[in-house]
Amino acid sequence: MLLHLRITVPHDRLDAVRALFEESPGTAHVAVLPGACLTPPGDLVLADVARESADALIAGLRELGVDRDGGISMESVDAAVSRPAEEAEKAAPGDSSDAVVWEQVVRTTAADSSLSVSYLAFLTIATLLAAIAIVNDSAILTVGAMVLGPEFAPLAALAVAIVHGRRAVGRTAALTLVAGFVVAIALTALASLAGRALGWISAEDLTGERPATGFITSPDHWSLVVAVLAGIAGVLSLTSAKSGALVGVFISVTTVPAAGAMALGLALGEPGEVGEAAAQLGINLAGILVAALATLLVQQSIWRRVPAAVPDMARVVRHRA
Repeated sequence: MLLHLRITVPHDRLDAVRALFEESPGTAHVAVLPGACLTPPGDLVLADVARESADALIAGLRELGVDRDGGISMESVDAAVSRPAEEAEKAAPGDSSDAVVWEQVVRTTAADSSLSVSYLAFLTIATLLAAIAIVNDSAILTVGAMVLGPEFAPLAALAVAIVHGRRAVGRTAALTLVAGFVVAIALTALASLAGRALGWISAEDLTGERPATGFITSPDHWSLVVAVLAGIAGVLSLTSAKSGALVGVFISVTTVPAAGAMALGLALGEPGEVGEAAAQLGINLAGILVAALATLLVQQSIWRRVPAAVPDMARVVRHRA
């Protein structure tokens, strides 16, 4: 798998950046357009890079201050019909499916975890669906609520921020996670109060037998196991760019259904159900976060042991200069 890099390079660092690409074992289709960039002023460098080499290459560019005085953008290349591209992928160390482009992971998770109106809307709608699923004891609606819930994004961003020391990203992710659930539960509780006043729901809908949704308010050791497995799978899907696996993660965990049960318990005056749902929510959030942290640390440790085919980019640049 290739990444296409588009780099705005200050004039005084063009030679160093060219040396960087020449020494990297996984680059192809390198093009230099002198003076092509207007804001900020500089030269434009275009290149296709094997995913396995991209992280070290970007780290070298950052050590040169290109990110500060110029710019680095990247996008995935779906397909490249090229012999040089094939040779670049073969020359790069490791396997593309295991490679992690940490800067891409940090930026992606940070962008997806911002506290926005759309995030609050999706989480609130998902929580409302979960409450309706509990009232109707509907497994199908429960799955729909799980898929719609966007809460994994701030959890992943929080884990990435802790591992990479990005405090600002971590604060934003934590705020998004907490504020999102508070708003979603509060609005769902208000809607449940309206339903109770209209006679649409009663306490028996929550406390009675619910064969299809009873697990939501019955946390046990399996809740933790599922949350841990979901956290591992979710991080792997993000770092390996296999986002399709995230759907399975959403369906696996009962964070949003637990929030829906909490809202119903508050509206219907059932503190016992609120406590059990809160325990389920807490177990899932903690399990996912701890598993995500452990997975990121393991990936970081493994990737640091990749053979020396990925050179110390800053050293190469200093040597060539």
